[in-house]
Amino acid sequence: MSPTFKLQCHFILIFLMALRGDSRYLELREAVDHDPFLLFSANLKRELAGEQLYRRALRCLDMLSLQGQFTFTADRPQLHCAAFFISEPEEFITIHYDQVSIDCQGGDFLKVFDGWILKGETFPSAQDHPLPTTERYIDFCEHDLSGRSIRSSQNVAMIFFRIHEPGNGFTLTIKTDPNLFPCNVISQTPNGRFTLVVPHQHRNCSFSIIYPVVIKISDLTLGHLNGLQLKKPSVGCGGIGDFVELLGGTGLDPSKMMPLADLCSPFHGPAQMKIGCDNTVVRMVSSGKHINRVTFEYRQLQPYEVENPNGNSIQEFCLSTL
Repeated sequence: MSPTFKLQCHFILIFLMALRGDSRYLELREAVDHDPFLLFSANLKRELAGEQLYRRALRCLDMLSLQGQFTFTADRPQLHCAAFFISEPEEFITIHYDQVSIDCQGGDFLKVFDGWILKGETFPSAQDHPLPTTERYIDFCEHDLSGRSIRSSQNVAMIFFRIHEPGNGFTLTIKTDPNLFPCNVISQTPNGRFTLVVPHQHRNCSFSIIYPVVIKISDLTLGHLNGLQLKKPSVGCGGIGDFVELLGGTGLDPSKMMPLADLCSPFHGPAQMKIGCDNTVVRMVSSGKHINRVTFEYRQLQPYEVENPNGNSIQEFCLSTL
């Protein structure tokens, strides 16, 4: 795993600590040095494929990308805990409540959030998710969820939990299911290739890359209807119609990022751009009248590319993490 990816995960845990109002860096560093980052290893995933269910203890602050059964047991009052789950882009995440022993009347809670949320910023954004933000929280204490499952709308989900009494806790099983038309995605890797397809659906879809990257768009199809490709979308990039936009910023929420470029017309690339932002998003806005498709490649910018930009580059709006 690249040092930069470990650093990105490290920052996520820092955000969690900030939410707690807690600056215990040494405790955070200890969590970072443990094996949550091993769970992003492709080799480990291959080793576990086809074997019995993977099991391990869940930490108060955690990040997971493997299917398995995870148990949290409080050894002391744990009041500000969260765990992030991420799967492959073409997968949903299913969270199953195997066993829960918490005191809801005493102030404990266990909540699932459909997506990720950090410092008040959400992914997917409120504009891109089918549900209002308040309805994306599912509270175990407010619903009879024992033995039931909750499925995410995209490849990321998370839980928040608070447990006062030592010895109390819960066990969850995390599984993934295929998603034929992934809409909102956070990439696990700094390099890759992806095709985002929105087939006759009135929705907005964002692909988030939490790295400074080079984006190369090789193909963009807008307005593919009844076997005929329209030369231009019915409405341009004026806020309605079908188009793709590139966004950059330092937070998680695409709706709060800087618009860097709009792509309003179909083309066969390549079109390349360097974006020196902590987070880069390819976002497709679809009217639902057509089949829209965009194919792109991305790779992480090297330090020398951020320090000495040239060619088609957008960096001045963003703070580099390298």
